[in-house]
Amino acid sequence: MVALTLSWSGPALAQRPTPKVHPTPTAAAAKAVRGQFPLTPIETIWTLPLNNTLAQPPAYDGVHAFFAIDGDRLAAYDLISGKQEWLVDGTPLMQPAAGDGLLFLVEPGVLKALHAADGSLAWWIPFEETLAARPVWDNGWLIVATARGDVRAFRATDGQPIWTRDLTSPAHAAPALAADRVYIPTTDHRIVALRVETGEIVWERRLGGAVNEILALEDRLFAGALDNFFYCVMAKDGRVDWRQRTGEVVGTPIADEHSVYFVSFDNVLRAMSKVSGGQLWIRPLPMRPAWGAAKAGATIVVAGQNVPMRAFNVKDGVAAGTLTGPSPDAEVAAAPHVLEHPVSHLPVVLLSFREIAKGASATLVVRSIEPALVPAVSALPNLVQIAPVAPITPPPRP
Repeated sequence: MVALTLSWSGPALAQRPTPKVHPTPTAAAAKAVRGQFPLTPIETIWTLPLNNTLAQPPAYDGVHAFFAIDGDRLAAYDLISGKQEWLVDGTPLMQPAAGDGLLFLVEPGVLKALHAADGSLAWWIPFEETLAARPVWDNGWLIVATARGDVRAFRATDGQPIWTRDLTSPAHAAPALAADRVYIPTTDHRIVALRVETGEIVWERRLGGAVNEILALEDRLFAGALDNFFYCVMAKDGRVDWRQRTGEVVGTPIADEHSVYFVSFDNVLRAMSKVSGGQLWIRPLPMRPAWGAAKAGATIVVAGQNVPMRAFNVKDGVAAGTLTGPSPDAEVAAAPHVLEHPVSHLPVVLLSFREIAKGASATLVVRSIEPALVPAVSALPNLVQIAPVAPITPPPRP
């Protein structure tokens, strides 16, 4: 087994590794982009002490990450260089959403958007509703689901309300968007498909239990429900194409061209055929998963509350190593986040940790390739000094 042990620096600035980037992609790197190479062996691009605990899970937009930290603050970082871009006041009540160059926050009495470039206010509207799930952005739409059972759509660029639909039951998980639909998993065991332009109900399907996070593709939906079945539902009409008994599914499933992958509370990672539902492979986990699995190239990463995280080969589920943290006592603070390096086009993975004494930290790792990485930017800043500063059709314009 190949160990994916991360190098870790202490809190002192001088001890942190210099951030690095990859050279122009090689033929091997191009293969990795297509998912042919595993994540291992890895190297650390940078490690960033946030010096605070995370108040909410991070939000991401391209190569940018947005961290809500204690003290009612929001910090934005460039993920490739590890450079802090801005720090502002902010009190999100749940995980923010990001897109359109904006960061969307639900704060006490307010729904607002900040410019992702500098943290300045883009727009705000009064909003007294309690949300049942985190807000979701997709291609110009901002969708929120309230605890009263309403689903509301806003034009993301300026916060203009477009439509509201009462589903009579709150969302059980976050809305999911694909093609011209928005899909809502409700607490009364339904998936409701709405037309994104109007909020019109296209179809609804009642399953055997409340539905968790949905992976919405153009032709199919994949989700686990509290009846301990994993469902494939056809996007066209809501017909259940197949279902398989599993444990309770954790997080959003992931998929590639032929397969769908997910973890469940029976401590198992599964791969199934997208079309037939046939089980391709199954692997027991040595820990209880806390988030959905993440796919980086030909490797699947699974995280529990404690380190180490576990890596598995996409092809057959064989164990591919472990990802450790800053200390044996560190806990995982958020789901692993995968993005593509803009230069090498290799998948890179952001790992978030927390320690009681040191607060949260983040580490960016990538598959090690030749030639060796070269220094690109100066050492990372930290957050000790606080200086706050003031294909879906987009929503129609009035």
